[in-house]
Amino acid sequence: MSDPISLEFGGHRTWLKWHRARRTITDPEFTATRILEAMRLGASVEVDLVVHADHGFAILHDLDLVHGTTGKGLVAHASAEMLRGLHLRGKDGVPIDDRVMLLEDLCGLLAANPAHPEALLQLDFKEDVARLDASSIANFAAAVTPVAATMILSGGDAAAVTVLAAATPGLKTGYDPTYPGVLQDLKAAADFAAFTKQALVTAPAAQMIYLAYELILAAADQGFDMIAAVHAEGRRVDAWTLRDTGPDAVAAALRLLALKVDQITTDDPETLVVKLAGSTV
Repeated sequence: MSDPISLEFGGHRTWLKWHRARRTITDPEFTATRILEAMRLGASVEVDLVVHADHGFAILHDLDLVHGTTGKGLVAHASAEMLRGLHLRGKDGVPIDDRVMLLEDLCGLLAANPAHPEALLQLDFKEDVARLDASSIANFAAAVTPVAATMILSGGDAAAVTVLAAATPGLKTGYDPTYPGVLQDLKAAADFAAFTKQALVTAPAAQMIYLAYELILAAADQGFDMIAAVHAEGRRVDAWTLRDTGPDAVAAALRLLALKVDQITTDDPETLVVKLAGSTV
């Protein structure tokens, strides 16, 4: 079986990003085993960051601990010590042996286990700039700087990404302008064009623009190629997130490949790469 890393179609290489550090649909989120495996193989892998009570960052997607961990309450009210004592939950909700990691824990693992030169770990900050202070910025920089060359920081708040990256030499950045209800607001090709232009202006240093795949395909249906527009400015595009590998998801992935997307975020890269490798654009 091929490693679930990337595919080439029409002379263009597209990466398959391991969403929340999952290689397969049955994997639990954010385990050290999968993250290190992805980085060793040279894959693109994503983890999420939320701020905890000690002004550091937990590797979690949700602001409430009840989602995905054995804890309760808000991450914002949880200390580093408390978080490290919590177990993650599997997809069935049952606690697993793996514990919640903090950003410095993950960075320490990466420093001790050098990554493949093509590997890229996306740190997706789930909050906004108001959640940052001098201590959290300094803690982020201290943890990430030694391994910054293997990482890219993204988020929906360009200001937060800018502040954290400014304190962290060598860290690449990305920006996600997608917001809830965007497809209700954008109808014609001109709407999609204006949206794309504004995203590029808002985050001029962002190397990767993260776009909901439905948004990219809706724009294409109206005759506007968002990926080409981003490429014209020397940036790359990640299309998120294919939740399964059913016929509709595979069809969407094939359309994205034809549009020369740079990266597809998926919950099941192992299965998707097999299905796409057996297809033609």
